[in-house]
Amino acid sequence: MSIQSQLERIFAGLNASLYRVSGGKLGGKLGQAPILLLNTVGRKSGQRRTSPLLYRQDGDRYLVAGSHRGAATHPAWVLNLRANPDAEVEIGKKTIPVTATELPLAERDAAWAELDAMYAAYADYRAKTDRTIPIFALTAR
Repeated sequence: MSIQSQLERIFAGLNASLYRVSGGKLGGKLGQAPILLLNTVGRKSGQRRTSPLLYRQDGDRYLVAGSHRGAATHPAWVLNLRANPDAEVEIGKKTIPVTATELPLAERDAAWAELDAMYAAYADYRAKTDRTIPIFALTAR
């Protein structure tokens, strides 16, 4: 595991801890963009994995982008959701069981306008990578 990956994991763990202790008051926003905690099951380890993610509420679902800051590879949580779409999100003090659905091309392209308006760096991330960045809709079960 690279040093950057180790630092990302440490930061994510610290963010998740602060988020949980404070009910989302600490670690719950990046600028004006809200953050949720996504809990998945590791596709290889079978262990619970938590990822702090920016999200946009879209009706009764939450949209999250697998940007990985424009890296050439998908973040692990994307692969985990593809292997097992049942997950849970923590928003503030609430824990919500969800099912993840990867948005099809037309819907994903339309969602980018809203995500870009929320967090402008997404456009930079898309320009930085050759991979198609997936967007997932997380819907309460």
